[in-house]
Parts: sequence; C-alpha cells; structure tokens
Amino acid sequence: MSHTRIVVSSSQSTTPSERATGTFTGEAWRDGILGRQDGMSVADVHFSPCARTNWHTHEGGQLLFIRSGEGYVGDQHGGSRVVAGDVVWTPPGVRHWHGAAADRCMLHTAVSLLGVEWSDPVSDAEYTQGIEGSTTP
Repeated sequence: MSHTRIVVSSSQSTTPSERATGTFTGEAWRDGILGRQDGMSVADVHFSPCARTNWHTHEGGQLLFIRSGEGYVGDQHGGSRVVAGDVVWTPPGVRHWHGAAADRCMLHTAVSLLGVEWSDPVSDAEYTQGIEGSTTP
C-alpha cells in the first residue's frame, strides 16, 4: 500500500502576490497556488497590456488556462491569440512565450511540469510579429 498523501492547498495559506521580474517584459504579477509538488507547480499570472514572459522551455511541458482578458502565445512558428476559456498545452522542450495583448490585460493559471529553462526576452519586434501573424483557434 502506498503512503503517498493528498496535498490540499488552502486559499487562506497562499503567499502574497509577487511582482514577476527578471524573466518578464512589462508588469506581471504572480500568485502561487501550489508550490512545487512532485515536479509540478501551479500559479496565477496577471499580465498588464504588452507584458510577456521571456522565451522559455519546460522539461515536462506546460498547461495554461486563460481565465480572463486577451493574450498571445508564441513559438518559432508564430503566435496564437487566446481569450478567456481557452486552454493551451505546450509540449516538453518547446521554446515559447506568452503574454497579454497590446490593449488588454490577461490572467492565466499556469501548470508547469518539472523544470523551466529561461532564455532571452521576447523583443518588441518578435512580440509584434507574434500578434500580427497570430491565428485564432
């Protein structure tokens, strides 16, 4: 019989919001929901207009639940527009970025699996190209 325990993360015990710096362009705030458990972490990330992550990869992939607003996700093939209710799966090792639209905020819940490797900032030109060349699911 397994001795693994269920982990419950109470909304009453979450850590305070923290400004996401260093791996983001623009203003973004992070609310931790579940700290790293068995290689997985869960957080809400609030993006102001034009805010976005740096390029990055996830060892085990990443699942995003778009909860409000409008934003974009992009990889080397281009970008996709996302809105509240959309779900995004980024497979392990795919270099990508995500962030808010130029004139709208965005909130997503990120489920990140295993480690993350951060890279360069997404330039204004890459961001604009991701928006202008985006597809709508």
